[in-house]
Amino acid sequence: MATEMGQQPDVLSGLVGRRAALLRELRAAIPSDIPGIILVARGSSDHAAIFGRYVLELATGLPVALAAPSLHTLYDTKPRCKGFLAVGVSQSGRTPEIVTVLERLVAGGAHAVAVTNDPSSPLGRSASVVIELGAGDERAVPATKTFTAQLVAFAILAEALGAVPWSARDWATLPAVVQLMLNDPHPAVAVAKDISPSVGLLTVGRGFMFPIALEAALKLKETTSVLAEGYSAADLRHGPFAVVQRDFPVLSFSVAGPAGRDIEDLTRWLKEERGAHVLRVSDGADADLALPGDLPETLATIPAAIRAQQVAYELALCRGLNPDAPAGLTKVTPTS
Repeated sequence: MATEMGQQPDVLSGLVGRRAALLRELRAAIPSDIPGIILVARGSSDHAAIFGRYVLELATGLPVALAAPSLHTLYDTKPRCKGFLAVGVSQSGRTPEIVTVLERLVAGGAHAVAVTNDPSSPLGRSASVVIELGAGDERAVPATKTFTAQLVAFAILAEALGAVPWSARDWATLPAVVQLMLNDPHPAVAVAKDISPSVGLLTVGRGFMFPIALEAALKLKETTSVLAEGYSAADLRHGPFAVVQRDFPVLSFSVAGPAGRDIEDLTRWLKEERGAHVLRVSDGADADLALPGDLPETLATIPAAIRAQQVAYELALCRGLNPDAPAGLTKVTPTS
């Protein structure tokens, strides 16, 4: 896991370096009059797809939905999606359920894009255009380099389809920012030691940081077996905050922007009214895990994901566990 985390600057550099070619290919393959977008994913890829939903809706103004794979594979739903864009996301491109759903959406009239490491995989062959992640083999069960590459892939897809709040300069900056995060593991070590005795914790974000909170919770569960649950700040206010008692750990994700202000309000309330032990992944001065302040909110999700990976890795080591091979888990989960 540590090796694959360390490969992320090179993986992202390669993907960013192919951005212009990918933009041309995507624009040529996707009609300009699509009525909506459907995303198909599971696991970590599902969290990347939630980021994709946010960034694609922002760029296009079109409705973006996450497919319910079970409706296709268990209930034999016949999709009617003529003209839609369907995006299938899988690290290996071999998860049977994701391949099946994408094929059914294509049969229902959708244009297909695959986001995968292997263009020759069944998923890649099901699509008219592939965003090849270029992350190579990922041997550790917890997805790291593939996940951040998927975030970049969705951002490039959004850029191909509409107006986005970042620039070529931001893309050029990104790999170095990721390297900066990887060069700075000590805050994650401190946070891991801090939460090591805990049997559970919450992760929270809003807007573009919401899927990062979900991914952080998954990484913590996968690598350490801690009972971690991820929430949107808005949803946490609707009842789940009741589990937060004095000194209960909450890992929050935010950067400057509209959603950042809401996270700050929520975490302040959790500390003052519930006695929560809040640990901040933020570009603010009081951050426990610092993020750079020179990326737009949308792309700051990527260094935030690095911080989540670091905490999960270090917490596994604190607990004497092997983060590369969590008990009972495999790299490809053959859901159907």
